[in-house]
Amino acid sequence: MLEIISEHPDFYVIYKPVNISVHQTAEQPGIIPLVQQHVGCQAPLWLVHRLDQVTSGLLVLARNQPSAQIFGRLFSDQQITKYYLAITTGRPKKKQGKVIGDMTKTRNGNWKLLHTRHNPAITEFVSTGFLPGKRLCLIHPLTGKTHQIRVALKSLGAPILGDPRYSPKNHESADRCYLHAYALQFNWQEKRLSYSCPPKEGHWFLAQTCQDKLACYDAPWNLF
Repeated sequence: MLEIISEHPDFYVIYKPVNISVHQTAEQPGIIPLVQQHVGCQAPLWLVHRLDQVTSGLLVLARNQPSAQIFGRLFSDQQITKYYLAITTGRPKKKQGKVIGDMTKTRNGNWKLLHTRHNPAITEFVSTGFLPGKRLCLIHPLTGKTHQIRVALKSLGAPILGDPRYSPKNHESADRCYLHAYALQFNWQEKRLSYSCPPKEGHWFLAQTCQDKLACYDAPWNLF
């Protein structure tokens, strides 16, 4: 369910549920009308970044145009630190570290990681097993490429559980794509602001064994 995590005069930080598109589609109105309905106000809002439809978690909406412009610069200059959670399947090539490489588009809108590093996607991560064949990953993307996290984890031989694009074999048996925008940090009006919200949907995210591991990541900005 959509939730307002924080209400600031200049912006909202919301919890976007899984399988809700940030943009209007033939089936859905997009996230802005849903937030306006939720807060009972039709004042304009500005979408300053995006999450894939299959990704749940923290999303920032500006409440005025000057704030939207500031957020645009913060995101463009990579001044907003983001952390994600994912559950992966398979045996990863490494359990923590960085994944670095250029990305190129392939068929059907998918992307793949290359060995070259001309304009690379850079992804830091740590992971821990919580059940046989399943690992909980905390991910810190240092760049903002399309599908970057999903492609990085697939390149390690450990695709995200339920990912319809990059892990179709286990998509049908999963109740969601297990990727979640977990935490944000940025400076606003000379104050360092931090927001985090654990996933609220998904059998494996909510499993006690996963929750126990998640407790180790409650301050992700201290882990990288």
